[in-house]
Amino acid sequence: MKRIIMLSVSAILLTGCADKQQYEAAILEEMHKEADIKDYKIAPEYMAKCVFEKTTANMPGIFPIDPERLQAYRNYTKMLTLPKSADPKKTLDELRVEFGSPKAFAEAHANYTESLVECYTTVISESEEQLKDKAAEEKAAADEKASADAKAAEEKAAAPK
Repeated sequence: MKRIIMLSVSAILLTGCADKQQYEAAILEEMHKEADIKDYKIAPEYMAKCVFEKTTANMPGIFPIDPERLQAYRNYTKMLTLPKSADPKKTLDELRVEFGSPKAFAEAHANYTESLVECYTTVISESEEQLKDKAAEEKAAADEKASADAKAAEEKAAAPK
């Protein structure tokens, strides 16, 4: 009996991990296609991780292996891979049914899009802060060098000839 329970739990966990990984891979693939990621020189992996975290925060299900969450992973993956579908119209109709309604599908798409925009904002803000910090460090180093040069010049001028 324990073995059956253990095997059942293992199967659920493996399936859940596979669904999650497929969703993460679909996001990463989308990030590689994004022109803004290349323009802003953002690491696609970093952006994909951010988008994954933001979207999953608003997905159905309480925990990663919750059946509702697993279905959401599958649905979101299918949504992201819609353009590659052999019959996009049919897949779109299936997504409307799988999400529960056209409204729920639209909300899921909005969740993904809003998460993407939030991540762009976060990542760009972080990079701007890093640039400001770097500029401040460079200015401090230049000021320190100028101060050291001025002190050396004073010492040289004060030295007996």
